[in-house]
Amino acid sequence: MEATPSPARPPTPPCGTGRAGLFRTPDGVSHRTTFLLVCGLFCLSGLCNGMIDVLNKHFQNSLQVTKAQSAFVQGFWYAGYFFLALPAGMFARRYGYRGGILFGLSVITAGCLSFVPVTKIVADQRVVFVLFLLALGLVACGFTFIETIANPYATVLGAPEAGVARINLAQSCNAVGWILGPLLGGSFLLSKTEQVNTSNAALHLPYLVVAGIVAVLLVAFVLAPVPELHAAQETPAGGMGSRDEVPLFREWHFVLAIGSQFLYCAAQIGIFSFFINYLKDPACVPALPVWLAESLPPDMKYLRDGVWHLTDYCAGTMLSAAFICFTVGRFSGSALLRFAPAHRVLGCYALANVLLLGVVCLGLGWISVGALMLSFFFMSIMYPTHFALAIRGLGERTKLASSWMVTAIVGGALMPMLMGWLADHYSMRAGFLLPLVCFVGIMAYGFGWRRLYRHDLEQSS
Repeated sequence: MEATPSPARPPTPPCGTGRAGLFRTPDGVSHRTTFLLVCGLFCLSGLCNGMIDVLNKHFQNSLQVTKAQSAFVQGFWYAGYFFLALPAGMFARRYGYRGGILFGLSVITAGCLSFVPVTKIVADQRVVFVLFLLALGLVACGFTFIETIANPYATVLGAPEAGVARINLAQSCNAVGWILGPLLGGSFLLSKTEQVNTSNAALHLPYLVVAGIVAVLLVAFVLAPVPELHAAQETPAGGMGSRDEVPLFREWHFVLAIGSQFLYCAAQIGIFSFFINYLKDPACVPALPVWLAESLPPDMKYLRDGVWHLTDYCAGTMLSAAFICFTVGRFSGSALLRFAPAHRVLGCYALANVLLLGVVCLGLGWISVGALMLSFFFMSIMYPTHFALAIRGLGERTKLASSWMVTAIVGGALMPMLMGWLADHYSMRAGFLLPLVCFVGIMAYGFGWRRLYRHDLEQSS
C-alpha cells in the first residue's frame, strides 16, 4: 500500500503525545491492548538477555574457559541478530507483523527445548561448550525476528509524534526482564558458597521456564488483534515531494545511527557480560566491610582467612540490582523524552557514562562499583532512542531500516571478546576502557543528530 505523505512539519517535531494520545492513532483507534502484548515481547527478550550474562561466569567455572572464550556466549547470541536481521525484515514485509512475531516465538521455543538433550550429553568440554553455544544461537535467531519487528511496531501503535516516548516505554519492559534474568539464571547456576558450581546439569531448567512463557505469548498473539499499521512519511519543510526518492544510504541521520547503535551495543553488552567478573576480581573490588557482611544473608557471603567475600550468587544478584537502575532509567527516560529533545538526552546520557566509566577504570573500590551500577541508568534509553532517531521520517522504508538497525547488535558479539582478551592479558579494569571510548562516539552522534536530520530533509527538497 502506498504511504500518504503527511503534512509538512518542522525537522525535529516534539515528543509529546499530541491529540491522538499515546496509544491512539490519528484515525481514533486505540492500540493499547496490542501495545501491552508487544511489551510482553520486550520483557521476554530482556529476561533471556539477562540470563546469558550469568553464563559467562558459569562456563568459566564449569568448563574451565578463559574470559575471552566465555565471551563466545555473547558472540553466538548477537551474531544471530547480525546474520538474520535483514531476512527477518523481509519476512515481516511479506507476512506482516503477526506472521513475523509468531515465527520468532516458535523458533525461541525450539531453541529453549534443545537445552534439554544438550545437558544430557557426556563429551569433551569443548564439544559441550559448542553445543550449548549452538542452542543459544537458535534462541537468538528467534529473538532476531522479535527485535526486528517489535521496535518499529511500537513506534506506530499511537500518535506519530509520541513514537520516541512509546518505544522507550515498551523497552522499559525489556529492562524489567533484564532484572529477572540474572535472578532466574543465577538461582539455578551460580554458587551460594565459597565452592563454585562446576555442573551443567541444571542449565536447561531456566530455559524450560522461558519455553512456558513463550507458549502463553504464542496463544495470545494468535487470538489478539495485530493490525498492519504503516509509519507516517515526512516531507521537507515547504516541500510536497516523497522522500522515498532518497536512498537509505544517503539518509545520514539513519546511516550514522547504525554506527552509533553498533558502539552502544558493544558498550552495553561488554559491561553486562563482565559485571560479575569485575565484582569478583580482587584487584577491582576489595573485601566486604564487616558491617556490610553482617547485613547480608548467608548465601551471599563467605569467610576466608578472616575476611568476608561475595559469593558468585551475590554478584549475580547485584547485577539484577544494577538492572533496577536500568529499569528506573527506562521509565524516567520515557517520561523525559515526551518533553525533551531525544538527541540531546542521548548526548547528555552518553557524556555521563564517559565520566562514570572513567571512575570504573580507576579502580576506586566500592566507589567504582557504585559508578558501574549507575552507568546502567544512563545506558537505559540509548537503544530505543537510537531506533527512534534513525527511522524518523522514513515512511514505508521503516521496516527495512529497522532491519539494518538490528544488525548493529553485532557490536555486542565483538566487544565481550575484546574486553575478555584485555582482562586475560592485562586487567579487568583495562577491559572497561573500551566501552568508555564507545560512549564518546555515541555522545558525538547525539549532539550532532539535529544537523544531520536537517541536512537529510534539505537534500530531498
